[in-house]
Amino acid sequence: MIGTLLRIGTLNVRRDRVVLALTFLLPVMFFSIFASVFGSQRDSTSKIRVAVADLDQSDYSKKLVAALKAEGGLNVQTTEKSDGTGAVLDRDKSEALVKAGTLPVAIVLPKGFAAGGRFFSRDETAPKIQLLVDVSDPIATQMVQGLLQKVSFTAAPSMMATEGMGMLEKYGGTLTPQQRAAMDSWNQQLATQESTASQTVSNFGPAIDVVNVLQPGYGNVGIISFYAAGIGVMFLLFSASGAGGALLDEEESGTLGRLISSRAGMTGVLIGKWLFIALLGVLQLTVMFVWGMLVFHLPLLNHLPGFFVMSIVTAAAASAFGMLLATMCRSRAQLSGISTIVILAMSAVGGSMFPRFLMTETMQKMGLVTFNAWALDGYIKVFWRNVGIFELWPQVAVLVGLCATFLLAARMFARRWERL
Repeated sequence: MIGTLLRIGTLNVRRDRVVLALTFLLPVMFFSIFASVFGSQRDSTSKIRVAVADLDQSDYSKKLVAALKAEGGLNVQTTEKSDGTGAVLDRDKSEALVKAGTLPVAIVLPKGFAAGGRFFSRDETAPKIQLLVDVSDPIATQMVQGLLQKVSFTAAPSMMATEGMGMLEKYGGTLTPQQRAAMDSWNQQLATQESTASQTVSNFGPAIDVVNVLQPGYGNVGIISFYAAGIGVMFLLFSASGAGGALLDEEESGTLGRLISSRAGMTGVLIGKWLFIALLGVLQLTVMFVWGMLVFHLPLLNHLPGFFVMSIVTAAAASAFGMLLATMCRSRAQLSGISTIVILAMSAVGGSMFPRFLMTETMQKMGLVTFNAWALDGYIKVFWRNVGIFELWPQVAVLVGLCATFLLAARMFARRWERL
């Protein structure tokens, strides 16, 4: 009997394509996506773009800029255009590049910062290096800050040695003429060589201020708004597909036939259900963001117009997507399996599970074919970049186009019910 039961189970699995996909296709798909995203983090060819504005123009600041350019993990830009043309960057131009999303980090070397103690002592009244950051990419911020600390030591070893000996003389006594001569000779050798030593940086080095230029005063609001949008959009798709499954329930109970034969017709039934699910979706997204405002201090009230524009078009497109899945499937079980596979795959590639900036450029471009990517890009513009409503037109246009496409496709698949 055990052998017979095994054969029956094998036949059932082979006949159910949804079970086959959930068992074999979905795990491999998720493994491939996560491996592509996190496996690429060790790719040495992937460089972080960073702007550098040298307002000090001292010997040390010039060496610091040269050392940053020599870093293999950075792609340094010192002019308005990445090809080296345009005006030399100042603080305002660097901040504009970060706010526009052109690059995630800008380093500003203010006038007189080098005079405030570079290595072992600091003048707290001296200007500090500023790191102008886009909080939507926290990894770039941390990497640039670490590399900046590193090159502040390795860029000018002779200056570090001179300052160190100055501290020694201050607290340990004046050097003898022989010690002074040996120190001068060593400094000359250091000045003509590149240091390859690895430095351990703790509380030493130049003082650095990290400035959130997109959301000043709101702390880590960027990540909070990202996950509110990412999780909200993913579960919006699940709820839309589940609510769209009411069509299958009504078909099974015979209610759908009576609705189609009424004055509403098939088109009216689809439009009515689409509108209900869309309104439910707007309410669902509103609850998510209100919770984020109350518990995690998300500045929702400052972005209400952009939030409602994105929520309306996102919910409308998600509702149409749910209707399309329901009209394509023959049963609730089939809808549940197919929607799980499709929505999880779209959410992984589209950025609902983790930020798309962690992905390779190829993966980011692939994500643009998903519903999630365009919705999340719109919410990022609203909450991270503080753009006006009219600047949301690319995302709104794509989502409206997807909504119309999904509805037309759902109407086409729904013809099978009119033939009954």
